[in-house]
Amino acid sequence: MFDLTGKVAIVTGGNGGIGLGLARGLAAAGARVVVAGRNREKSAAAAAELQKLGPGGALAIEVDVTEQRSVEVLVRSAVERCGGLHILVNNAGINIRKPPHEVTLEEWRRVIDTNLTSAYLCSHAAYPHLKGAGGGKVINIGSMLSIFGAGFAPAYAASKGGIVQFTRACASAWAKDNIQVNAILPGWIDTELTRTAREQIPGLHDSVLKRTPAGRWGAMDDFGGIAVFLAASASDFVTGTAIPVDGGYSIQA
Repeated sequence: MFDLTGKVAIVTGGNGGIGLGLARGLAAAGARVVVAGRNREKSAAAAAELQKLGPGGALAIEVDVTEQRSVEVLVRSAVERCGGLHILVNNAGINIRKPPHEVTLEEWRRVIDTNLTSAYLCSHAAYPHLKGAGGGKVINIGSMLSIFGAGFAPAYAASKGGIVQFTRACASAWAKDNIQVNAILPGWIDTELTRTAREQIPGLHDSVLKRTPAGRWGAMDDFGGIAVFLAASASDFVTGTAIPVDGGYSIQA
């Protein structure tokens, strides 16, 4: 149920952080992983690491997920070089931490385009290939801010709330094509982005630990298992969900 041998997966933003954690899980389960990112050197290094984890291998393709043409080239290249496409992970994302009254229109658009519009562009380009393969999996990466409000990240929160609704729309539309679409909602994970947040938001580290029943920040490799589950046949009757991976943060009063 969890064997991904012979499957091809695109992971946007798969060269670091949560994206690399997801990619590691997919590679270890046998998938051929396409690491899609803007930083060519970083993506190549991630692909080299993934090559060692499983039989499927890995490669890196440079992409700007906010540009339709670039996304179309990514998907076409992945299909041509790997022989098909079965799994899409929409993970690419950025954040700009400012209260709503300080966010500029350019900043708003940059966050929305990178986090939300990119998921639409990649899913739109991948759909015919997933359908043509007889079915597939789309995994969208949301956030705790898909659930909670945050005065310090209005554009990010709006984009991640949108991810959940976009997930549900695609799940409903594509069920007839045997395509399951689900979202993962990471909690507070120890990544480059959250290290910056801890520098910018006084007391964040301690408040997260206090509220998280697991008593720790999440790690990149906490996402390998959920990635494999949502990418494999084990989840063929699971669609339209938004699953927190947060050590219990979202259920703690």
